[in-house]
Amino acid sequence: MTPRAPRPGQFAERHGDIVASASARGIIAPSSSARRRADVLYEIAKPFVMAVVRAVWAPTLSGHENIPEQGPVILASNHLTYADTVFLPGQVRRSVHFLGKSDIFSGRSPIARLAGAVMRGLHVMPVDRSGGGAARTAIQAGLEVLSRGDVLGIYPEGTRSPDGRLHRGKTGVARFALAAEAPIVPVAMIGAFEAQRGRKYFPRRRPRIHVEVGAPIDPAEVVARHPGADEATRLRAVTDEVMDRIAALSGQERAPEYASDVKRRLRAEQAAAKPAGTRRRRR
Repeated sequence: MTPRAPRPGQFAERHGDIVASASARGIIAPSSSARRRADVLYEIAKPFVMAVVRAVWAPTLSGHENIPEQGPVILASNHLTYADTVFLPGQVRRSVHFLGKSDIFSGRSPIARLAGAVMRGLHVMPVDRSGGGAARTAIQAGLEVLSRGDVLGIYPEGTRSPDGRLHRGKTGVARFALAAEAPIVPVAMIGAFEAQRGRKYFPRRRPRIHVEVGAPIDPAEVVARHPGADEATRLRAVTDEVMDRIAALSGQERAPEYASDVKRRLRAEQAAAKPAGTRRRRR
């Protein structure tokens, strides 16, 4: 069942602390002319990109009817490969704006530059995950997308899964949904991790990648189950509901840790396992 449209300002009245804490993260919205240029680029790039994607990988999607045809919407997906940001929005009728890791756009190799150009053409907004003002700008950019009544794509895990499991979700998805009064549509990328294994940018043609779209989540209904709860509890409740729905769609094994923590641990273990003679010496 599609969540009913909230009365304007309803969540701002009920959950002012969440709205305020989201808004306080900085406001640097793109200009209207920049948005128009991006929209034109999107409409030009999408058919060409997807023609290649369909010819090479032939991805499939089911559950498109679960995506509301108008109004602000958040698509919350598991994240297994760089290609997720092409295979999902490319098969959705509405334009989807994603927040993407800024590193994707800064590579200098021909393949990295091509990947960055494709991401820009598909409405992916660079996010500097090192924190500070750039991160605050990214949060406001997401709120700006929703305030226009557009679709925002989010990976609640915050980064690609290092092992194919579904990791603990970060609460940004809940903060966006409550601040913008937007429903959250859970999405599962299936087969992407296996297709990407051993490759950096472009997955193999097999197994075929499938996108499963679930029924919308009304954040108001989730919050209503926790009367009197503080902000952190409400944000965590909505986020956990989203991750539970994604897991039900994807069939992934759950991991209690954040994916970023697992990646840091794996890097540390790999560094420690290197023979002393192979480590770079400082001069």
